Amino acid sequence: MSIAARKAKTRSLYGTVTGWSARKSPVACEGPKMKRKSPATFAGCGLTPASAGRNKWAAMTASIWMQCVSGSGYTFSFYSPLLKSTQLYDQQTLDTVAFFKDIGANAGVISGAIYSSSPEASRPRLVLALGAVQCFAGYFFMWLSVSGILHRPPVPLMCLFMLLAAHSLTFFNTADVVTAARNFPDHRGTAIGIMKGYLGLSGAILIQVYATVYGNDRSYFLLMLSLLPTALALLLMYFVKVYPSNFQDDRPFLNVFSLIALVSAGYLMAFIILENILTLGSSVRSLTLLLLLILLISPIIITMKGHLRDSMLPSATISHERLLLANSDDPSEVPDLETESEENLNLFQAMQNCNFWLLFICMACGMGSGLATVNNISQIGSSLGYKSTETATLVSLWSIWNFMGRFCTGYISDHLFRSRRIARPLLMVITLASMSVGHAVIASGLPGALYLGSVLVGVCYGSQWSLMPTISSEIFGLRHLGTIFNAIAIASPCGSYLLSVRVVGYIYDMESHKRSCVGNHCFLLSFLIMAVCTLLGSGVALALFFRTREFYEQVLYARLRNLAVY
Repeated sequence: MSIAARKAKTRSLYGTVTGWSARKSPVACEGPKMKRKSPATFAGCGLTPASAGRNKWAAMTASIWMQCVSGSGYTFSFYSPLLKSTQLYDQQTLDTVAFFKDIGANAGVISGAIYSSSPEASRPRLVLALGAVQCFAGYFFMWLSVSGILHRPPVPLMCLFMLLAAHSLTFFNTADVVTAARNFPDHRGTAIGIMKGYLGLSGAILIQVYATVYGNDRSYFLLMLSLLPTALALLLMYFVKVYPSNFQDDRPFLNVFSLIALVSAGYLMAFIILENILTLGSSVRSLTLLLLLILLISPIIITMKGHLRDSMLPSATISHERLLLANSDDPSEVPDLETESEENLNLFQAMQNCNFWLLFICMACGMGSGLATVNNISQIGSSLGYKSTETATLVSLWSIWNFMGRFCTGYISDHLFRSRRIARPLLMVITLASMSVGHAVIASGLPGALYLGSVLVGVCYGSQWSLMPTISSEIFGLRHLGTIFNAIAIASPCGSYLLSVRVVGYIYDMESHKRSCVGNHCFLLSFLIMAVCTLLGSGVALALFFRTREFYEQVLYARLRNLAVY
């Protein structure tokens, strides 16, 4: 069948499914031409504006705003000195509390299971509401403890508070990421990258908001973490839901979302660097915070434009599988995506697949070592002679590098997947190998090595959070994505416990005297071990690439070729 014939057959199917009848002139009623037509022209073609509820762009914007304040786990180094001093913890005890933070922030199977099993209309709403309750309870009791209102709790109870607070983040993340992936299935890498990118950026956003309001007094930071994410989730959860696909090219709008995210990250980075060089007054801080808030609010413009376009489209949808059928002379040539691919497996089916465990090992090596780095970055800076302002800058800049890895890898992997047919597991190989180099740089202890090493580790760490959910959705499907990628994410606290508590914390306490350690020897061995670990993860990712290469070629690339015909 020729390309022209395939296009005609596909449009005919689209008209059957949506009720789009091209009885008028092609110029007036043909799909691509409709973008420039008035509502009257739409009426002349037999089309009516869609209902105001069909607005996946509002869901995207609401999710972005929630992601901007959901990354409190990445600010642990900002308030950990206060936690350590008020609760009289040694380094290993502090790392144990951080380990429970990592468990809570990555054990998202419960949120994924609730999302998958709930009624379609209330899925994101229910998950977000449960996350809001946990967020408030966990951080509020931690604030009561460090402020002295609540008597110093035993370590297990503090670990429970931390677990509860961090676990709420998986509920926010599951609702936002899975909904975005389902709303933009053809651009899931970009959509997930945007969601994960803003989450990575949220640490710097939260610190800058707090520093503008309270200055250097960190005693109320935990109180802010208990209130701000909770309030936003409760206010915005009604906008987050899965909307039917309208068979339009969403890339231009997603590109604008991406541009806003990049500008926001660049603005934050410039402000953090400027803050480290100069002493900024309260009025300057307030002005910069106002500009940042304007940047973060600006996606609402894209929401209105996207809704304006979608409101003039027919309400029915068409599936990719039916388009593949339309573009084939012989229906037997069309791959059965439910059986031939590994799409739409549930968690138990996915766990019987070797690819699941290869991804799990990769994440244990990459995410575990990344968390061990960010959890101890303040102590690393102190041991190497960095000033407190410099370590605070490192914590804030970590969020920037984390964002760059999450966002850029999602966007670039989508581009390479579509234009160069490069499978995403290969990018995981490259990023984990680069992460190993970053750990080795930090281990060297050379002047400025912590800055350079934290850039490499932060970017590559963020990359894993973008690649893993996208690869999971491609191999195992979108239907149970929330459960599966959250199950794989459990590898992160497992790796973090081994590397942060059993390696970094143990070696630091062994090298330290009177609760402090000064010199390169404090973390040298720890980071050499983590460099070897991430190199091992890169090798496992290479095995995943070879195992899935045929699957990508026969199923995913074939689907792209068929969809490109329309």
